[in-house]
This record gives sequence, structure tokens and C-alpha cells, in this order.
Amino acid sequence: MKLLVTGGAGYIGSVVVHQLLDAGHTVEVIDDLSTGHVGSLPGEVMLHKRDLHEVGEVLTPNAGFDGVLHFAAKIAAGESVERPELYWHTNVAGSLALLDAIRVAGVQRLVFSSTAAVYGNPSTLPITEQATVAPTNPYGWTKLAVDMAIAHAVKAHQLGATSLRYFNVAGAALDGPIPLGECHEPETHLIPAALEVAAGLRPSLRIFGGDYPTRDGTCVRDYIHIEDLAAAHLLALEAIDPGRHKIYNLGNGKGFSNLQIVEMVRAVTGEEVKVSPAPRRAGDPATLIASSVRARAELGWVAAKPDLASIVGDAWTFFQTRRIAGSTG
Repeated sequence: MKLLVTGGAGYIGSVVVHQLLDAGHTVEVIDDLSTGHVGSLPGEVMLHKRDLHEVGEVLTPNAGFDGVLHFAAKIAAGESVERPELYWHTNVAGSLALLDAIRVAGVQRLVFSSTAAVYGNPSTLPITEQATVAPTNPYGWTKLAVDMAIAHAVKAHQLGATSLRYFNVAGAALDGPIPLGECHEPETHLIPAALEVAAGLRPSLRIFGGDYPTRDGTCVRDYIHIEDLAAAHLLALEAIDPGRHKIYNLGNGKGFSNLQIVEMVRAVTGEEVKVSPAPRRAGDPATLIASSVRARAELGWVAAKPDLASIVGDAWTFFQTRRIAGSTG
């Protein structure tokens, strides 16, 4: 298939692009490179450096695209509380522009990068796809709004679509020609931020909130390896049915607290990771743990790297590789 990947130069999108190419697909990417990295893309991939609102200039009726994988978005929950209008403009208005371009171009396949943040503070764990949706931050609300817009587009235009609701994605893809991992400026995600402390690049790791109703008072999250997450996108793409909107949760079904992550980073790196307690962040749920039973049953998806040690270990290897590459020019 010929596929358009929005946000394909980002952390998740770039890993999916590489897996799509390995599977024999033709891939083009639209990315404004505000957070993505052109160096994450293979040379044979055509990059359209454009804002998502301009996607109609790429996704045209004559372009011959068979499907779209949609990753382009603002993703920081804390920032979304401070700048909600940016998140609604980028995530919702941009996605509506994409859905309109999909309609005009006659594309029949869409895989959307949704999020576990749509569930807010769930009443039962693990979280199934039937759980009540009640986001606690604007980021989650914008993703839920796009899920809803997709559902209506499916009914109106017989689009086949799948929303994949990720839990916490981490780790790195190390086996390909280009090592791919998290690289944010500034780094806001827990595992790579902890690795920066272990490497002496920042003095301490801020842990937001120590009074949650969890085992040690810090937030608990379900971590999924980036390669396992990417593989689910290829399975979802093949399993799309016209006129149906499917939703799948993707995680490992195990929760780890922020302090448990710190301990694993210490164990993997052999370095001390100093922690600085900080107040809770607005909109952070206490615990998010996935049930991926539906994805296993309907997509045949099975995590190849479910253990936390592999996730943190691959992230550390990527981190060291990137530091060496930076130090040599």
C-alpha cells in the first residue's frame, strides 16, 4: 500500500515508518519538524515539511494514497493545561483538516494515535475499551474529540478506521540502520529524563506528587515498548474494515510507579538518580493500567518486549548511542 504518515519524523511515527517500509509499503511523511527529526527518516521516504492544516495539499485525489496513519499532535498533558487553545488548534482542528482531506481523496483506511488519557481516573483496573471516558486534562479531551470525529466520519463516508489508545510508550528501536528513541527538547518524559540524571546531564529528576493513592504515593503507569506499539499499527492497518471504527488499548497490563521507574533506571545504568519531590501536576491521573485483551484476540498482537528491564535497557542504549554521535560531530 501507499501510505501517508502524519508526524512521521517523531518518536513513534518514525519507528512505524521503518516497520512499514520493512513490510513492503510505500511511505510518505508530512511533518512540520517542530518536534520531529528529519534524521529519523530513511532516505527513500518523501518528507513533506508542512503543517497538518495543509495536509490537503499532499493528500489529493490524484496522489494515490491507500491509507493514513495519523500521529501528528501536541502530547504533553501538563502543557495542555497551561495552553489548551494550542492543543485544540493543533490536535482537533488539524485532525479535522486531515479527515476532510481523507474524504476528498477517497482514502479508505485510517489508523489514529489516540491515548489512554481519554479514560481520566478510571474506577476499575485494568482499563478496557468499555471503560468510561472522562479525561482530566485538555490533551485527553482533544484526543477524545478526534476519536469522536473519526467515528462520525466512519458512519458518514464508510471510512475504515482504528484508534489505538496508547499507555506509556518508551524504549528504543535499535536493530535498524538508524537507532530510534526518545529525543525531546526539553525532555519531559519520565524514563529519558531519569536517564539524563543518571548521565549527569541534569541534577535531579522531578517527581510530581507523592500523595496519590498508590503503593508509594507516586503515579502508576503501564509501559509499552516502542517496537511492540509500532507492530500493533501494522496489524491494525491490515485488519481495518470499511464502515467500522475499532478501538484498542495497548499496554502490558502491569503498573509501575514513578519511583519504581527510578529504581529500574538505577539498576540498568549503575548510576545514582537523585529525586526532587514536586507538587502534583494538574490533570495527572493516579493510575493507568491497560487491558489489551481485545488487541490480542482481534489483531493477534503480542508484546515481544513486555518487561520493564528491556524497555529501560533499550532506552539507555539509545541514549548512550546518541551521546556518542553528538560528541563526534
